[in-house]
Amino acid sequence: MSADNLGEIRERLEKVLQIESRALTNLASRIGDEACRAVQWMYECKGKVVVSGTGKSGIIAQKLSSTLASTGTPSIFLSLGEAIHGDIGVLGSEDILIVISNSGESPQFRGILPFVRRLGIPIIGIVGRKDSQLAQEADLVIDVGVDEEACPLGLVPTASSTAALAMGDALAVALLQRRGFTEEDYAIRHPGGALGRRLRRVEEIMLTDEHIPLVTEETSVPEMVLELASKRLGVVAVVNASGELVGVFSNGDLSRLLRTNRDFSSLAVKNVMTRNPKTVGPKRLCEHAVHLMQEHSITALFVVDSTDHVVGIVHLHDLLRAEIV
Repeated sequence: MSADNLGEIRERLEKVLQIESRALTNLASRIGDEACRAVQWMYECKGKVVVSGTGKSGIIAQKLSSTLASTGTPSIFLSLGEAIHGDIGVLGSEDILIVISNSGESPQFRGILPFVRRLGIPIIGIVGRKDSQLAQEADLVIDVGVDEEACPLGLVPTASSTAALAMGDALAVALLQRRGFTEEDYAIRHPGGALGRRLRRVEEIMLTDEHIPLVTEETSVPEMVLELASKRLGVVAVVNASGELVGVFSNGDLSRLLRTNRDFSSLAVKNVMTRNPKTVGPKRLCEHAVHLMQEHSITALFVVDSTDHVVGIVHLHDLLRAEIV
């Protein structure tokens, strides 16, 4: 391929991206009350949010429905083509219907409109033409029209589909923030795959009970070393008389102690331990534990409850076995 051909292709690629970028910039500049009300309607919806479309708009509708469902809003996708052949039965009286259409003139939408009206559910139209039938019939209209398509023929939905997709993302993100949706909520809905593993809770993989290396602050250093060696986790928790975590002693601490050539046979752990250790709560995500380990260059964290009592230990090896890192 000649350099001239490569230059022409690069120029076309750049132009497509520039056109679509301008479309998104223009869309952001004209966000109105309609989009805000759409978020509020979905937040107050007692049923589910049914997102519908056909063709490429149907693909975008599937994406929006999937994003809503994974971020705390019950949602399903309804193909307009299948809706007129019976699938319209998924609609309930407490639902909201979102229809995405660039032209706004889908004959399938006209076919289901009487049924939707009988149910009395609100229709939100995400449309590319404000003078379309969908825009006239919808109870709330979000205009995502663009000045030009990136396709040089002006036929293939490109900038228009990008605008509709981005608006769907904007609605979904604004809604999850409105709900106060957290990463813990997200983890519950994503139990599988690498993401699901990383979003597991610490309590699911931590070692407990007799597996926890534990001594009191009055324990002698030789006894503590035996505990350190027997549990083979590289660190020991030190607790006070009330059972609260007050320090830790690690293999690194032992190496530094040995280098001092001190006679530590009669010392208590409280004289050589590291105070104010890094800890993690049992309900925190494993992702948070990984972050703490990386930030502080440590391989284990003691898991404490709200009263600073040790309830477990999570080690880097456990995270590796669980395929979290």
